[in-house]
Amino acid sequence: MKKVVTILLALLTALLLMSCSMAETAVSGIKFEPPVQADNLDTSSNKVVIYSGAEEYRNEYFMKRLTETFPDYEIVIEYMPTGNLAAKLAAEGTDTDMDIFYDLDFSYAGLVKQYLADVSAYDQSVYVDDCKVEDAHYLAATRNGGAVIVNPNVLAEKGIEEPTSYEDLLKPEFKGLISMPSPKSSGTGYMFVKNLVNAWGEEKAFEYFDNLNENILQYTSSGSGPVNALVQGEAAVGLGMTAQAVTAINDGANLKILFFEEGSPYSLYGYAIPEGKQNRKAVVDVFDFFYSTLVLEDKELYYPEQVFVNQVNNIANYPKNIPYGDMNNNTTEEKSRLLDNWEY
Repeated sequence: MKKVVTILLALLTALLLMSCSMAETAVSGIKFEPPVQADNLDTSSNKVVIYSGAEEYRNEYFMKRLTETFPDYEIVIEYMPTGNLAAKLAAEGTDTDMDIFYDLDFSYAGLVKQYLADVSAYDQSVYVDDCKVEDAHYLAATRNGGAVIVNPNVLAEKGIEEPTSYEDLLKPEFKGLISMPSPKSSGTGYMFVKNLVNAWGEEKAFEYFDNLNENILQYTSSGSGPVNALVQGEAAVGLGMTAQAVTAINDGANLKILFFEEGSPYSLYGYAIPEGKQNRKAVVDVFDFFYSTLVLEDKELYYPEQVFVNQVNNIANYPKNIPYGDMNNNTTEEKSRLLDNWEY
């Protein structure tokens, strides 16, 4: 009997270590403890509907973990692009089937915050400063950063030196060799526009893009287009997503990630509970699990760019100590205003 008890204790210890290891490797020295739940939460329904702007593989991982953790709950994850997600909530308000949303761009989340529950009880001291939400109607989940990415093989074939600044990209030798996402259809493309507007001023930034247009191979409809063009050898330079470039590098592509003086452009994405849904225990349980565990695991496995203090980036070939650019005033209104002036 004593031997059986010893074995059971060993197994229990191993399971506890496994459950804790992911969070501890992603973020060291911080405890993510949800607030104490109210005693009078509604337990009449165990169904939780999550709308997520995350990629399919991330949603599949979330679903797997939630099903393991809450076997008695009926959990549904619906993918919806971030703009559509915001439009849905704006149209439906608190009369929505959405219990939680995940990975909604901050600029959109700010527009619908009047429909969101107060989550100020969740400790935001765990976040780096630019990921803290002052009015606390949503919490940060993801930082999606961009970079200037080059294909060294194409540069060598064309006899072109590696660029060291955005101004270098205006040189005539880069004509037809630069791929950029269209800011009107891609959030990644817009990140670069907003970053340079903040760094240089609007007039100088738009004059720069007018000149850069002479060297553009193509404006892709999605943020993934430039890295795809680099991998295929069609472009020498791409303004693209850091995470996608790292994935391509880890798959064997010869690419190099560059950050210029203006820093890495980025967008922040958050998660929240629509007003009224915070009164249901199943919803609060799932939201608490995102806060304490799933967001951390998402950083460890897929999107390691810094959201939390003391966050450790463990993905192979992912840049360390990324110098982020100025992305202040990144609102939907500002985005609409700037894109009205975009001609390409």
